[in-house]
Amino acid sequence: MWTLSRSLTRPAQTSVMTSAAAAQVRRKAREEDAVGSWINAVPFNQQDFEQLRSECLQSGSLFCDPTFPADWDALGYNQLGRHSSKTVGVEWKRPSELCSDPQFTVDEAKRTDICQGALGDCWLLTAVASLTLDPQILSRVVPPGQSFTSQYAGIFHFQLWQYGEWVDVVVDDRLPTRDGKLLFVHSAEGREFWSPLLEKAYAKVSSSYEALTGGSSVEGFEDFTGGIAESYDLKEAPPFLFNIMTKALKLGSLLGCSIDISSSYDTEAITGQKLVKGHAYSVTAAERVLRCGSSVELLRIRNPWGQVEWTGAWSDESTEWDDVEEEERRKLDHSADDGEFWMSYADFLQQFSRLDICNLTPDTLTSDEVGRWNCAEFEGVWRVGSTAGGCRNNAATFCSNPQFLVRLQDVDDDPHDGEDGCTVLVGLMQKDTRRERRFGRDLNTIGFTIYKVPDEFEGRSNVHLGPDVLLRTAAVARSQNFINLREVFDRFKLPPGEYIIIPSTFDPHLKGSFILRVFTEKEAHSSPMEEDLDADIDEPDVGHNDVDPHFKRLFVQISGNDSEISAFELQQILDKVVAQRSDVKTNGFSLQTCRSIISLLDMDGDTKLGLVEFHTLWTKIQRYLEVFKGHDSDSSGTVSSHEMRAALAEAGFQVNSAVIQEVVGRFADSSFAIDFDSFIGCLIRLELLFRVFRTLDKKNRGQIELDLQQWLCLAIN
Repeated sequence: MWTLSRSLTRPAQTSVMTSAAAAQVRRKAREEDAVGSWINAVPFNQQDFEQLRSECLQSGSLFCDPTFPADWDALGYNQLGRHSSKTVGVEWKRPSELCSDPQFTVDEAKRTDICQGALGDCWLLTAVASLTLDPQILSRVVPPGQSFTSQYAGIFHFQLWQYGEWVDVVVDDRLPTRDGKLLFVHSAEGREFWSPLLEKAYAKVSSSYEALTGGSSVEGFEDFTGGIAESYDLKEAPPFLFNIMTKALKLGSLLGCSIDISSSYDTEAITGQKLVKGHAYSVTAAERVLRCGSSVELLRIRNPWGQVEWTGAWSDESTEWDDVEEEERRKLDHSADDGEFWMSYADFLQQFSRLDICNLTPDTLTSDEVGRWNCAEFEGVWRVGSTAGGCRNNAATFCSNPQFLVRLQDVDDDPHDGEDGCTVLVGLMQKDTRRERRFGRDLNTIGFTIYKVPDEFEGRSNVHLGPDVLLRTAAVARSQNFINLREVFDRFKLPPGEYIIIPSTFDPHLKGSFILRVFTEKEAHSSPMEEDLDADIDEPDVGHNDVDPHFKRLFVQISGNDSEISAFELQQILDKVVAQRSDVKTNGFSLQTCRSIISLLDMDGDTKLGLVEFHTLWTKIQRYLEVFKGHDSDSSGTVSSHEMRAALAEAGFQVNSAVIQEVVGRFADSSFAIDFDSFIGCLIRLELLFRVFRTLDKKNRGQIELDLQQWLCLAIN
């Protein structure tokens, strides 16, 4: 049943546009000024290290970070919260209060500088340990030249990759202690402090130390390099993994491996063949050598300790080398006493448990001796009611998800599996996962699907594929699982062509922000799939004599003596008409909607509708009614917000996801349904905005300039 009560004007929701605009500003800044890039990190919390240190040196005071104060909130919110037994007796102290001669680094940063404390962040410490194996990347994350003597002001800084951009994070050197000892990570000898300060910087960007509990080392690899990481269980190693490793090394990727431990007693335990359990190794080379006429696959592995080396087959003094040509032995430098050793790939699979490959972005690599991945990165949001469509199981909403185009043109050189194709690495990462923990927000279960672009849409990125395409087409690839991790990653081999990647949560109607990253061996074009903004709003030229006589008589009856209809009268007329219909739902037309209608159609500026103007409105509403009913798929008398993109397109309006988000925020109800009066209000408002823009865009450049008066008049309308 329809009600004649007047609906309240729904408040505009500006947060969606604010976040979308902010994302666009960040993208533009990165493109134009390299802001947030490897060479131009963004000051985290807008704190400039050099400026803050200079101010402290001038005032003679030690820095105290107001954005991450040394108090209970920095420790945690539950297990490390204010009233937890685990934080009883905690005091924040500077290194000079803990030892007489504190050092930022002693000699150089080493793996042995990193000893775990009373925090479950071994995943992070594993990544930090691997970081020490690459001095170039280490110096990027831990800027050199910091000390407790020269220009010491109680402030240090580190650089981390955070969801698409590099940030420079300052921290003061007040560290949590108990009984005069560091509570969390510390160096073995006790006077080296780069690692606990780096841990503090990571805790700061994550909102607290407790937020660091639990994770995967690949998360740390990515945040220290900006790369995209893949992890392999070596007990289930895929075919051609040796070839994948070989190509990864040629592309400058970082490769780390380790042996799982079954209990804490196994940590740093040494096997009979001198391998250390629970210990981060790096793979530094992959080669094939001839031994007695047969090809053997070998890996060179580095132990950062430098003393303990593998003693099995192909180790430094093993007899296997006696059957290799002298020149080849010399080339491989097989017996160097430097903590590096060779072992066969077959033994590697038997002895080690896990392999992590961190594929680096081109700006991370400085050596000309390695190749470069081609990479693309996109920010996106799943917005409830508009772009949070869920996985393909949800046919009614799936196509609402963001879509991204990847155009693959050239096949790989020297394919790792011997078959022509294009290697594609896809990583889908949900943002701010650790910062959200204190609010009890769980990770979304996420994944992605890949479709081949139909022939009729090839060469275009200004479309958004709908159910008529996606629900009738089988996916060509997908993430192995939908899972509640920070990142879902998969490696694919695809034929040349154009593909659409659709990232989604498993269930619909779940909000979240994400980063989609695509790495390819050869150059590939990638872009969001979004419609160009456009509207077909040409109206037939109707004069007074073109109006049907019967309609003229009805108009005279309802318009009164002045033969014009005001906004108040229009509201009464429309409410009365729709109240007689049972196939559409409404709360009644708002006065604001009626004023928008008159603003759109009033040709003589008297803020009322005459006969021809009212005839135009009536024709328009009849057409929009048919569109509305055609997209009311469940006969509820409303249109679902996820159906609005297609409904607007049929009505003549081509809009993108950002506009759809605004439409939903402004016109949908709490269940994300749009009733008839809101639907009409939306279409009228869009038409009015398009008309105003086209009037002001005199040179047809797709942009306009407004003075303050124009802006105020447009915004108030």
